[in-house]
Formats: sequence, structure tokens, C-alpha cells
Amino acid sequence: MINHDAPRGDALSGPPVLVLDDRTVLRPWEPSDAGALLTAGQEPEIQRWNLFTVGSAEQARGRIARMRERWEAGTGAVWAIADHSGPVGLIGCNELDLTNRSAELVYWLLPAARGRGLAVASVRRVTRWAVEEFGLHRLRLCHSTANPASCRVAQKAGYAFEGTMRGALLHEDGWHDQHLHAFLRGDPLTA
Repeated sequence: MINHDAPRGDALSGPPVLVLDDRTVLRPWEPSDAGALLTAGQEPEIQRWNLFTVGSAEQARGRIARMRERWEAGTGAVWAIADHSGPVGLIGCNELDLTNRSAELVYWLLPAARGRGLAVASVRRVTRWAVEEFGLHRLRLCHSTANPASCRVAQKAGYAFEGTMRGALLHEDGWHDQHLHAFLRGDPLTA
């Protein structure tokens, strides 16, 4: 059973703050972060792999409001990956299913944050929170087979490769096969 007493954060502010290191935290998105979300929504690689577009600050603020609504409804938990400059990425548990104790991990990083190990560290930290503190049993991480960087993130974070889902996601350039990786409660948590 899910530990309903586990720290869920403040319903008004979103999921709890999770520390990555002395410079970086995972924290709820704030309305003042709309500019970073707008920048991400215009970034070609983020658009390519995440089917994510935001065309205005108003749309960005609306997305941030929906993130909070999903937290309050128990259907999602989304964090800003933030350093001293503000948000440099996003990580979240989408398709959060409290009955079956499962979720799908999603993430992206702005270009300046790539290559620093933040994606792997963020996946590991959210996995630890989801399993140990929130009580989930299964987390999955899916990515286009044409995106080897996400495959490396999944592997380094301890997600087992389970197979290829054919024609599983429609991207701008057509249907993509997806790799499915998963982490189960009881799998070894890496640092």
C-alpha cells in the first residue's frame, strides 16, 4: 500500500524540494519560472524529443498552474531542476497511478545544463523519492530509439531495459519506436 503519510509536499506549492547537491535542487515550478519554461518550449532538442512547445509566457504560466493541479489531484509530480540561476531543466512523474503505484519519468535539460550529469542525478533522486518516500512500485522511462542520450541516462540511473515498443509515439517527423526501461521497488538504488 502507498504510504499516504509520506511527505507529499504542500498541496499549494507542489512536491517536496529534493536536494541533488550543494548547487542544485529539484523544486516545484513557480509562476516566476515562466520565462525558463518558455525558453525550453522553444528549444529544438526539447521540442524534438519531448513534444513540448510553449509559445508565450501566458502558456508557460498555464502549464505551471496545471503542474500544481496535477500534484493536488495525485496524477503527477513535476519539479524544476534548479541551480543558482533558476530552472535549468524539468523532471517529473507523469501518468502517476496511485492505485497501481506506478508512474512514467520524464525529463529535459536546457542546453547549458547538458553534459554535467544532471539528468542521471535527477532521475536517481526522483526514483529514490518515488520508491522510498512516496511508495511507488514501478517507474518506467521511455524514449525514442533515435535518442541514444536518453538510453544512456536510463542505464546509468539503474533502469533495466525491457524492450522496444514499435510505433509507440508520434513525433514531428513521424512515428518512433520507443525503448522501455523500468525500475521496480527492490531494484538496487544507485547513488
